[in-house]
Amino acid sequence: MEKRTLLAVLLSVLVMIGTFLFQAWYFGGNQSVPAVQSTEAPAGAVSPSAVSPADAGLPAVPEEAAESLAAVRPDSSGTDEFRAQPPVIIDTNLLRVALSNKGGDIVSFKLKEHDDKGEPVDMILAGQTEPHAFSVAFGSRDELLAGRIQPVDAFFRVRRLGEYVVEFSRDFVAPSGAFTLTKRYEFRPDEYLFELDITLDGGYSVSSFDFQGAAYTLAFGPQMGPKFDKLDQRYEYRHYLTYKGKLKTEKVNDSAPTVITTQPSWAAIAGKYFTLIALPYVNQYELAFSTRAEAGLPAASRLLITRPVFRGSRLEDKYQFYLGPKNQEVLAAYDTGTTSWKLQGTGLIEVANSRGFLAPLEKLLKWLLMLFYRLVPNYGVAILLLTLLVKILTFPLTRKGSESTLRMQTLSPKIKEIQEKYKDNPQKMNAEMAEFYKKEGYNPLSGCLPMIIQIPIFFAMYNLFNSHFDLRGAMFIPGWIPDLSLPESVYHFNNFALPILGWTDLRLLPFIYVGSQLLYGKVTQTPDQQGNAQMKIMLYAMPIVFFFILYDVPSGLLLYWIISNILTMVQQVSINKYLAKKKAAAAELEPKPVIAPQKKKRKR
Repeated sequence: MEKRTLLAVLLSVLVMIGTFLFQAWYFGGNQSVPAVQSTEAPAGAVSPSAVSPADAGLPAVPEEAAESLAAVRPDSSGTDEFRAQPPVIIDTNLLRVALSNKGGDIVSFKLKEHDDKGEPVDMILAGQTEPHAFSVAFGSRDELLAGRIQPVDAFFRVRRLGEYVVEFSRDFVAPSGAFTLTKRYEFRPDEYLFELDITLDGGYSVSSFDFQGAAYTLAFGPQMGPKFDKLDQRYEYRHYLTYKGKLKTEKVNDSAPTVITTQPSWAAIAGKYFTLIALPYVNQYELAFSTRAEAGLPAASRLLITRPVFRGSRLEDKYQFYLGPKNQEVLAAYDTGTTSWKLQGTGLIEVANSRGFLAPLEKLLKWLLMLFYRLVPNYGVAILLLTLLVKILTFPLTRKGSESTLRMQTLSPKIKEIQEKYKDNPQKMNAEMAEFYKKEGYNPLSGCLPMIIQIPIFFAMYNLFNSHFDLRGAMFIPGWIPDLSLPESVYHFNNFALPILGWTDLRLLPFIYVGSQLLYGKVTQTPDQQGNAQMKIMLYAMPIVFFFILYDVPSGLLLYWIISNILTMVQQVSINKYLAKKKAAAAELEPKPVIAPQKKKRKR
């Protein structure tokens, strides 16, 4: 959860609890209350061979590494065969993938069903150089990151083996002999997951593959799409995950790569809505994450798989990569064997699942949201219906809290009397107060507990509306709220940003939110609180603070908050009427004082 938004949520909770505690203090005197892409390179892109390592954000190659770089070189024979060719295009129902015969790498991986500012999301991003993902370098991860070896960028032979299968191959010469590197990609019509086979075949001339302590390193990078301005942990982030029967979040920083030594079943780079998942088939592979800077990118996210030294003349490795939406339904299919790959029990759905003790509650709320969406295919309306249902279900708790406040007002005179009587003896006063509460059958925390019970619902709703995949690109009102996962805008300031605040758009929902919050405070305020300065600050000043904190949150979250405030006000008006009738009925049952009749004076 993004820090500023989390602060707002916590402040809201504190305000709710503080309101009740203040009421207890106010009505009870000073009594203390117990606490609780395109197939072409991007415009301006330059071929990697034309960009120096320093310009690309890579370490400079030391002169002493020249011999290491030359240890493995492409076979120079058959020069006419190895030349630049147009990208190979794989077009499926879900993907449009472009592969280059330079290195046999993927240079574009577009998702047809998911847009990024009017264009299909490209899952492979690059900085100033042409993107080359799933590249191979002969040697170890450390050698690659240090710049002592480079990914293979020679031109490969291309064989189209089918509509969704393509193979790249090239002969290389090493001190130990000659061998052939083959990269075979296989896609499926309705899959985001594809297979990559890597083969090193030395025939009779090579007995092992050992290049600076490893056979090769397979690298994805420098970044996963879609495009973003920064990783602000709200609109976009990168989490680094591994799975070995249980999901684990790995800590990754810029200083050095994070090496995974637990030999997990798979590793993933997860964004807010999309993810890369790598499934190596051999558990001795060495996995690592790196965020080493890349020129032209606001941040980098790399996954590197190092194949240990192989003793033999032919090495065959198989990988599977999922590169697509972080959607629970799509990922769950890889646990049940219902995809064309027939995978079962992979645990890939864990990438998209909520974690923590609120996960079951969030899952239930999501199920209800999807149910309402199926009834009314508009997520904005579905949010309204879900919020309405939650308010109906929690109405008894809300009424109980209001009844407790009314009871506190009724008992306030007696409480003040006890406090005044024993003000010089705190121990005696507390004992008398406890006895008084016991006699009246009243718990001073009874009004606060209903609010506390609703807090988990509040946080679960926040997580749901802030990260539910199907809200990405979900329209509520055309022309105003086209995407519930982003803040709405009624006017864009173009290239101007408000000083200090940094706002680039004029938004309407934050103003509506403040209005609903102020009106909510007015409705819920009791007559005895209206003249109290502290209560006015709590009920009126805090929404103004939240206005600045929540200005740029996703519109789906603000929509939920506004609807919640409005429904709470309706509930409170109903409760106030109910309590007024209850108070009047109680007053009628109270014994009325008997006034003795006055004797008439006799006339003299």
